[in-house]
Amino acid sequence: MLRIRRFSVLLLCTVTFFLSGLLVTTAPSASQTDSSPFEQVWQTVNDNFYDPNFNGVDWLAAKAQYKPLADAAQSETERAQVINRMLSALQTSHTHFYTPEDKAYYQLLGIFLPLLPDLQPQIETHLPDGKPQYSGIGIFTKQTATGTFVEAVLDGSPAEGAGLMRGDKLLSVDGQPFHPIGSFLEKVGQPTSILVERSPNVQEEIVVVPEMLDTTEMFMDAMKASVDVVERAGQKVGYVHLWSYAGEKFHKQLKNELLYGQLKDVDSFTLDLRDGWGGASASYLNFYTPQNIAITGTARNRPPSTASSAWSKPVVMLVNEGSRSGKEILAYGFRKHGIGPIVGTKTAGAVVQGNLYVMNDGSILYLAIADIQVDGDVRIEGAGIEPTIEVAAPLAYAQGADPQKEAAIEVAFDEIR
Repeated sequence: MLRIRRFSVLLLCTVTFFLSGLLVTTAPSASQTDSSPFEQVWQTVNDNFYDPNFNGVDWLAAKAQYKPLADAAQSETERAQVINRMLSALQTSHTHFYTPEDKAYYQLLGIFLPLLPDLQPQIETHLPDGKPQYSGIGIFTKQTATGTFVEAVLDGSPAEGAGLMRGDKLLSVDGQPFHPIGSFLEKVGQPTSILVERSPNVQEEIVVVPEMLDTTEMFMDAMKASVDVVERAGQKVGYVHLWSYAGEKFHKQLKNELLYGQLKDVDSFTLDLRDGWGGASASYLNFYTPQNIAITGTARNRPPSTASSAWSKPVVMLVNEGSRSGKEILAYGFRKHGIGPIVGTKTAGAVVQGNLYVMNDGSILYLAIADIQVDGDVRIEGAGIEPTIEVAAPLAYAQGADPQKEAAIEVAFDEIR
């Protein structure tokens, strides 16, 4: 057995959030210990991919095709690109190879580490100060044929504070080509110049100060910063963006905001599940299909106070092609049970069970190890969930415009009875 540490977490989860964390401790032989990341990835897929027929791919032939390319790679980046080309042939979500040059490397570890403490000693030597963190500004980007564009900006992030917007084309960072990790490496607290195009052929310089982003906290911080109330003609619509649903703490925070926090007095609310990570449990839908009782207490010289453990007012869900995994299962149940309108574009179609495998050099393989159906025979993987109200959101040079969010809030006002 190769010396690969396997950690199993069901990021899409249908009943509970995680399964179990398993540490593979079988002592490897010297030759196995020295196996290259390519060999380890290939063997791990060979042993654990959910489909023994590899989605019709000749897996031995794939090794013969890609191994010479991996051996000839001149850098870790080139080697990772070769490995991911091989993995892409499987045409399955939750199947990707990550290195410390990827933001997702730190973000996935930020999801897994709090749940699986046994993972910490295996990976900490490969992390800055032993923590899943990186120097960054809090953006998601999309590579297109015409360049790299800002796809989303985390609420409360350095990028938002500096004025970076969705749709900005990234031209350079401190005069060098943009790289999601390398552009901000060792620049925490230092003013950094980003050259963008906000409209075609019109350049603008934006100065941003990178922060050390702790991936165990960054999505919770962004969620809290996203909370908003839109008031119109005496009616209030709440809004919250769950950038990640990977952990019960996010659902608890959402419930606290709606029942006791900033959103407790709104008349309806918009639940934004676009982009980021999945991880939601289908049981979270119970919050919107209340079978619970509300308790009202009245004390002397005080107005009555009512406490409930469920949400009984209108709710609108907002999704896009970046809504994946457990978020898609929520969208499926939301539509099936008629909880409320779904606004946006079709979801990613990325619903399988993924396991995390740590390679000898600290790189990680995220691998689909089980297929998932809901309601017995409905397969969302490769299909996605269609919204009930489709709203497109063109990206290039959007200048921060968010027509999907605007439409969802309008629908939320319409839902108020």
